[in-house]
Amino acid sequence: MHRLFAAVFALVLLSIPGAGRADPADIAAAARGVVRVVIMNTEGDQVSPISHGTGFAVGPNRIVTNAHVVLDAMQDDTLRIAIVPPDGDAADYATVIAASAAKDLALLETTGTLRLPRLTISGTAASDGEEVTAVGYPMNVDRAQGLDLPDLFRPQPPVKSRGFISGARPSRDVDTLLHTAPIARGNSGGPLLDSCGRVLGVNSFGTTSEDGSDAEFSFAASDRELLPFLKAAGVEPAINALPCRSMAQLDEEERARLAEQQATARARLADRAEASREERERAQLEAEMSVLNDRENAMAIAAVLLLVAAGAGFSAFNLRTREDGGKGMRIAGAISAAALVAALAVWFTRPGLDAIDRRVSDLLAQEVQPASDGDGKTDPAATELTCTLQPDRSRIVSEPPADLDFAWNPNGCVNRRTQYGFAGGQWSRLFVPNDEDAISVNSFDPEARTFRTDRFALSRSAMVKAREARAKYQAPACGSDDAASKLGEMQSSVAALLPAQANERLVYSCRARKD
Repeated sequence: MHRLFAAVFALVLLSIPGAGRADPADIAAAARGVVRVVIMNTEGDQVSPISHGTGFAVGPNRIVTNAHVVLDAMQDDTLRIAIVPPDGDAADYATVIAASAAKDLALLETTGTLRLPRLTISGTAASDGEEVTAVGYPMNVDRAQGLDLPDLFRPQPPVKSRGFISGARPSRDVDTLLHTAPIARGNSGGPLLDSCGRVLGVNSFGTTSEDGSDAEFSFAASDRELLPFLKAAGVEPAINALPCRSMAQLDEEERARLAEQQATARARLADRAEASREERERAQLEAEMSVLNDRENAMAIAAVLLLVAAGAGFSAFNLRTREDGGKGMRIAGAISAAALVAALAVWFTRPGLDAIDRRVSDLLAQEVQPASDGDGKTDPAATELTCTLQPDRSRIVSEPPADLDFAWNPNGCVNRRTQYGFAGGQWSRLFVPNDEDAISVNSFDPEARTFRTDRFALSRSAMVKAREARAKYQAPACGSDDAASKLGEMQSSVAALLPAQANERLVYSCRARKD
């Protein structure tokens, strides 16, 4: 009956509109920082595991687990604590640097070169009915696989189990979360994650039935206990209190935003077309009136000049019979000839009807103003930019980033030292760091002034392949000949190794930086 009730409860939750489901990519990304914590007996030359639990990274070399997982090692100097990561071929030892038996929390520090991607702590309290995922190394799974004790030192991916928050319930003076994600012995110290892979609590223990088997409810020490514990130990964890949104939701919102922008653009285009038609009609009428007026003025001037030419000619004719008429006749004749030439010149140079079209073009050209980007510059790719994060367009599952400034050159040179590649109509630069198990793809749209970062959290083995592919090419120098297209082609070898969907997307709106 109890199992039936749990199944019905889960179905009801899944049927609620807007109820989120855990994104497998986010859970897998968080699982990269979940480790097996093995307590080892080191008497003599013999090294053998005697128990194990789970832990998770809150820093490159800092790991949280339950205090009871490492209690024996804290009480016996002959025991050591081994840290086995979920991937790769590296393992490490750790020491306890802080512990609270009352809260059942412990903080370990690795002693070697092992570096782990830290998990992000949720900055909001878990709510009843919220879907959660427990990640860890349950012993019953190990037994079912037939693993021997030496196999505990072999890196293996942790087990993920899904359930729901059943309420916050103080237990033994510890603020705990009650949930239905199945855990077993060995899960102790592992994280309880929300749908975005952020830590809600530290799994500690589960209820048991009369026969001693694992039951369906489990307890996790909540972040209300974890965060003060870490602060007291001098650890500044990554905290994210933003709403958990899936990439599918973000993509749908982006499509809706784009559709709205396109509809607005079409409406503006129609308005501009109507305004342009009205402007052309006005310019046509103004040009016709201007040309006709100029033609009438020219013909009137030509008529006046003809009258002057006729009058001067008549005077010259009358002066021919006078004794001194020779000089006067020549003057009048010259005036008549000049007036006649001027009349003919004015007549033949008067604007024709074809001048109307040219006059219309001139009038319309006078109305056109240079496009402005709002800061007094007409160049859409301003050099110095300040970019502000847009949370409504971003999916942030790690610690929220700060705004950024950078200098952009139209040839794709950023900050005068980093060349961006151009391929498929997009400017981008792909970064494969050596000290982080995540690949970032930065892209910039100079027209829209939008900067975007897509982060892909990969396993250690996947990062090894990506680093090998990246090592095969040398990015061209900033601003060198055909650098953008060359880099765009080079980056394709690494881009082909990336998953179809990023784990995190950061979208920035940029504007010209004013001095």
